[in-house]
Amino acid sequence: MLLGLCSSVIPLPKYFLSKSSQNNFNYSNLILKKKTHQTKIICINNFRQIIIPFSFTSMADLNPSDGNLTQEENSKSIDSSCTEIIVVRHGETDWNALGKMQGQLDVELNEVGRQQAIAVAERLSKEANISAIYSSDLKRALETAETIAAKCGGLEVIREEGLRERHLGDLQGRHYHELAKTATKAYEALRSSRSDEEIPGGGESRDQLYKRCTSALKTIAEKHRGQRVVVVSHGGAIRSLHNRAAEKGQHAGKISNTSVSVLQLSEGDTWSIKSWNDVSHLNESDFLKSAFGGDASSG
Repeated sequence: MLLGLCSSVIPLPKYFLSKSSQNNFNYSNLILKKKTHQTKIICINNFRQIIIPFSFTSMADLNPSDGNLTQEENSKSIDSSCTEIIVVRHGETDWNALGKMQGQLDVELNEVGRQQAIAVAERLSKEANISAIYSSDLKRALETAETIAAKCGGLEVIREEGLRERHLGDLQGRHYHELAKTATKAYEALRSSRSDEEIPGGGESRDQLYKRCTSALKTIAEKHRGQRVVVVSHGGAIRSLHNRAAEKGQHAGKISNTSVSVLQLSEGDTWSIKSWNDVSHLNESDFLKSAFGGDASSG
């Protein structure tokens, strides 16, 4: 008899696994197949191990499905000591497409970004029991969040300045490929290996960004124990959240526009990643772009 427990790691031969959708680096959504039985799992370390996030006593206990939890199962999956946070990056802007540094400049979505926001909103409308929607107060995030809210029962969007993108100082408004020539000192600060180095012109250090964003998310989590909430933010800010939640050696990779990542924050300030940078809703609608954003770019 096979006994599986929450977060148990079980080695399997590669032929047991088939890819459902590919996410960044170490994270993939996979399907474990046993005759007609399937269940959603997370695979780590080049498909050689799986984490099965629930208990079972035999393969017969695995119910046939399309790999997605039902609404009832989705609701029950959140323990009262945890908060599930669905983190979404805002849709595309013209400055994203042009490779211009946005930082905290208030640039709105372009038409592609609005279509991306509709696509992710349609996807999240199928999530059970979303209790609240939080957003950076910058236009590109706020419009994305409002589009999601309209599809999720008309929830009010709660503005949170702590979810803003990193302030990039003298780099804001400049084309990324020109930075080394037009803003030398600020560019050197951006690329510095020192996480405490601030960007000239009022810009933040990576440490300041990390402290601000993780503090904001922790506060949100404490207000919503046992609940599922949506947070809409920016590339650099989301990278900081990944750095807080990820295990050592795991990298965030590229943060795509309207990508969906799911974090779990538990009592005792324990953070974990359930899924990362999922853009399957964009693959279906041809609005997936190259995602210029990230904390060394336009946000």
